[in-house]
Amino acid sequence: MQLLYANDSKGQYPDSWYAATADFLPEFPALDAKINADVCVVGAGYTGLSTALHLAEAGFDVVVLDAQRIGFGASGRNGGQLGSGQRQDQDKLEQMVGKADARKLWDMGEEAKDLVKALVVKHQIDCYLKPGIVWTGFAASETTELHDYAEKMQRDYGYDQIRPLTPEETQEICPSPAYHGGLLDMGAGHLHPLRYVLGLARAAQAAGVRFFERSHVKKVKEGGKPEVHSERGMVRCDHVVLAGNGYLEGVNRKVASKVMPINNFVAATEPLGARAKEVLTQDIAVCDSKFVVNYFRLSHDGRLLFGGGESYGYRFPTDIAAKVRKPMQEIFPQLRDVKIDYAWGGTLGITVKRLPFVARVGQNVLSSSGYSGHGVGTATHCGQLMAKAIEGDAAGFDTMAALPALPFPGGPALRSPMLVLAMSWFAMRDRLGI
Repeated sequence: MQLLYANDSKGQYPDSWYAATADFLPEFPALDAKINADVCVVGAGYTGLSTALHLAEAGFDVVVLDAQRIGFGASGRNGGQLGSGQRQDQDKLEQMVGKADARKLWDMGEEAKDLVKALVVKHQIDCYLKPGIVWTGFAASETTELHDYAEKMQRDYGYDQIRPLTPEETQEICPSPAYHGGLLDMGAGHLHPLRYVLGLARAAQAAGVRFFERSHVKKVKEGGKPEVHSERGMVRCDHVVLAGNGYLEGVNRKVASKVMPINNFVAATEPLGARAKEVLTQDIAVCDSKFVVNYFRLSHDGRLLFGGGESYGYRFPTDIAAKVRKPMQEIFPQLRDVKIDYAWGGTLGITVKRLPFVARVGQNVLSSSGYSGHGVGTATHCGQLMAKAIEGDAAGFDTMAALPALPFPGGPALRSPMLVLAMSWFAMRDRLGI
């Protein structure tokens, strides 16, 4: 079964609140000829569009191919949180790569946030970008860890936009009986992800990028002049950028061995009106400390956008709303009677270490993917880093490419069942409060 079409109709965006509140570009044609370009980008999400935009602005002739539509995948379906740093916190990064390299990665994470904010301003992308994310804990021990982390970031990294929240302050912001305390990061933010990705596409189109939708790439022939073959066309180019994240199975084995697709789910309630204060009293986003993380925020029209629950096969559950309602009611039992107007799933790419897989995966072929739920900023930034590498400045790209990247155990046949076992174990720990 093709993951690209397992849960969605060809060329159709999912029935999400994001799609209901987005201004789409006119559909681009499918590639049905042999054409030439300087660079061919495979995938029209944050990574691919950022790469294409930055290269086009540098004078390159860029073609972007997408099997579905622009922003169709995780870029147009995610929780919209623009987090600080990398997917792993600085404590873990210091253990993994040492303090010096952990500092470099923190600085690159800050560059990623600044890049997103700058692109939104420069290209006048109307995506409701707002500051602030709260991290919450479920117990006093987790609150202590979050407070220690906030103090560490202030002390060791000079990051003054983060502060600890007492249980009382946490309740004042987010009146959920589940949460004990947390920290507030006002340097992080949240946005409408589909409007953001469509804004990047408009900017890239204005810069001269050529787009082809419904153009499923089947093969990349490497070499001095690589060839990218779709169902009915071919692009001959100098460089290829693989930006398909969890959808690259069958296109490049190196990426597929290290980036695993998993599914995550989001629901949008009916507009809450005055009851929105029962969820959040400030226009900020929240993510919590569960392994299968819950994340949420209020929409610009007063809905609760709540993400929760995962699955590890190709197919989404038949009742996505019910899957999301379960964790939502654990966090907000007071919303038991609230109607869910939209519920949708999306497929993202994860890696063993939960750090992006950035690499030269073939002759004149670059790839970046596996953002593990931290893609709004990191994917945009990695796209820029790949563009710079193609231009001749590979310093940032090489820093990210040096991150540890392990293949999933079990190979193609066993990695999915083994992932299900591992994830189920951590999910059970969540339920037991371990």
